Amino acid sequence: MLIRSRLTLFVALVLAAPALAAEAAETKPEKAPDAMDMRVDPTPGAARLLGWVVASGDHGALPYAVIDKAAARLWLYDAKGKPIADAPVLIGIAPGDEATPGVGAKSLAQIGPAEKTTPAGRFLAKFGVAAGRTRVLWVDYATSVALHTIPPGTASEKRRERMLSPDVADNRITFGCINLPKRTYAQIGPLFRKKGGYVYILPDVKPVEEVFPQLHAYPAAG
Repeated sequence: MLIRSRLTLFVALVLAAPALAAEAAETKPEKAPDAMDMRVDPTPGAARLLGWVVASGDHGALPYAVIDKAAARLWLYDAKGKPIADAPVLIGIAPGDEATPGVGAKSLAQIGPAEKTTPAGRFLAKFGVAAGRTRVLWVDYATSVALHTIPPGTASEKRRERMLSPDVADNRITFGCINLPKRTYAQIGPLFRKKGGYVYILPDVKPVEEVFPQLHAYPAAG
């Protein structure tokens, strides 16, 4: 009887091994971000916005990122304002600082060229699940704008090559979402996982003060 019980237990453990391994992989702690992994200084527009964020404490003790669409680049900071990383990003094909009303309810095939914009503004971003059970950082869930790595199935669009290209115009290729290198996305994970964080996106059409009225008190350096 004892031998049979041990055999039963062994079989059960073998059958459960794949599930246990998968669970372990999901719960394995992510590598802590490398502090000061900054290669490119913030643009004047991003630096101006960052000055206001730091001086006002607008980020509310949460991590934050600033995206300058005109430069197609992101700068990442922890909750204490320490710079963590910067990286090139891919953004919406069309210039524009607002999402078309109702675009979040459309399928990708239904979204017209002029609707493929990355909206500007201040967003409280949190991780969630997107189509295909993929995990993304939702920047604006209502309009289906998320921050994630280059999606599979886009090889013909040469997104990786566009991201590495020195020509910023090449970085306009998405339907509105923001694509990041895998390394930088992995650095965002530990920072934004628990409570989320803020994503500030500079406009590329509107005056910056129209999107961020608080910047009237922080004039651009002249």
